[in-house]
Amino acid sequence: MLGVGQKFPPFSMQATVSLEKGKTFRTITEEDYPDKWKVYFFWPKDFTFVCPTEIAAFGKMNKDFSDRDAQILGGSTDSEFVHLAWRQSHPDLKELPFPMLADIKRELCAALGILDPQEGVAQRATFVVDPHNLIRFVAVNDLSVGRNPQEVLRVLDALQTDELCPCNWHKGEDVLKPVV
Repeated sequence: MLGVGQKFPPFSMQATVSLEKGKTFRTITEEDYPDKWKVYFFWPKDFTFVCPTEIAAFGKMNKDFSDRDAQILGGSTDSEFVHLAWRQSHPDLKELPFPMLADIKRELCAALGILDPQEGVAQRATFVVDPHNLIRFVAVNDLSVGRNPQEVLRVLDALQTDELCPCNWHKGEDVLKPVV
């Protein structure tokens, strides 16, 4: 699996970006959203049980991430058409404010090293990537356990200080100042 300090891999894939007819899909690459932080999060399968709780939680916090010049991008190995059908049928996903990447060839998940060896789907992985496309944070949860978007936001806040931040640090609190 790619880790902290490594370059996020190049990709180009379809994404479901809207429910509005004619504006539903868009091709997205790693070059989109220049000068922004990116929060990529992957889930195993659409039309499941844990995944929509996370996706909806990230959606509710989209403004918090956007206020920090960060773009959320979610994705799985399902197609853009499956993403669209799920968004249309699930009430918590209808107004989703970020793209749902469709890694149907599994190329990005393979390049990141997050394909689950038993299930062949994306692991429940999160990557925080800086404006230079360097990975600054990685976390992977078991397929059965949802992640905490508030913790991802807390880590993003800490990374953006470019300072030493202690355990459980939150935005606005003092950072560590080493004595030299």
